[in-house]
Amino acid sequence: MLRFVSCLAALLLIVAPARAETAIVAVAANFTAVAEELAGLFADETGHEIVLSFGATGALYAQISQAAPFDVLLAADTTRPQLAIDEGHGVAGSFFVYAQGRLALYGPGRDMSPGAGALEARFERVAIADPHAAPYGKAGVETLTALGLYDAIEPKIVWGENISQTLQFVESGNAELGFVAASQVLGKTDIWLVPEEFHAPIAQGAVLLRHGESNPAAVAFLEFLRSEAAVGVIEDAGYSVP
Repeated sequence: MLRFVSCLAALLLIVAPARAETAIVAVAANFTAVAEELAGLFADETGHEIVLSFGATGALYAQISQAAPFDVLLAADTTRPQLAIDEGHGVAGSFFVYAQGRLALYGPGRDMSPGAGALEARFERVAIADPHAAPYGKAGVETLTALGLYDAIEPKIVWGENISQTLQFVESGNAELGFVAASQVLGKTDIWLVPEEFHAPIAQGAVLLRHGESNPAAVAFLEFLRSEAAVGVIEDAGYSVP
C-alpha cells in the first residue's frame, strides 16, 4: 500500500500543472495601455498574473534603487535598464529593447499641418514631461533645442511628472500643445509626428530585476514580450520593434 501511495504521489507531481505565480512589473507611463493588454494576454496564455506599476522611468528607477519589490522594469529608455545591471539591481544578460517609440506634438483642435511651424503660432502653454525622469520629455526638449526655439518657448512650458500627466494637461485644456508619445495619440489627426532627426532615438529597454530572478512569472513575461503575439500588439500600438 505504501508503495502504491508513493507511486501515486510521484505521478501527480508529473502531471500537475505549474503553479501560477505573480510578478510585479514597473512600466514606463507611455506604455500603459499596451502593457495592460499584454498582461491580459499573458495571463490567458500562462495563468501567471502580472501586476503593473506605472510612472516616469526615472521615478521608477529611483524606487528600484531603494529596494522596491519590482520583478521587471519596462523602461522608456535603455539607460536605466543598463544602469540597473551596472548597479546590481538587474540580471546581467536579461536586457533587450522591446520597443522603439516616436515623439508627437499634439494640439487638439489646432491646425498641425505646418509641422514645426505650429510651435511658432500663437499659444500660451506647451506641456512637456520632466526631461530628467521621462525620456519622451527629454526628446521634447531636444526637439525644441534642435529647432532653435527652446529659449523663446521655455517660459510657456508646463512640466508633467510623466508622459501620462503631460497628455492630461493637453486634453484638459491646461496646455494648447504637448509633446507626447505617438502611441498615446494613435489615430488622431491633430498631431505632428516629430522627425527622429530632431532628438535621440527613443529605444525602450526591458530588464529582469534581481527581485524577480527566481520568479517564473517574471522570466516568462520577458520571454512572452518577444513572442510573435506580443510583438504584434506592440506594433499595432504605434511602436516599432527592432
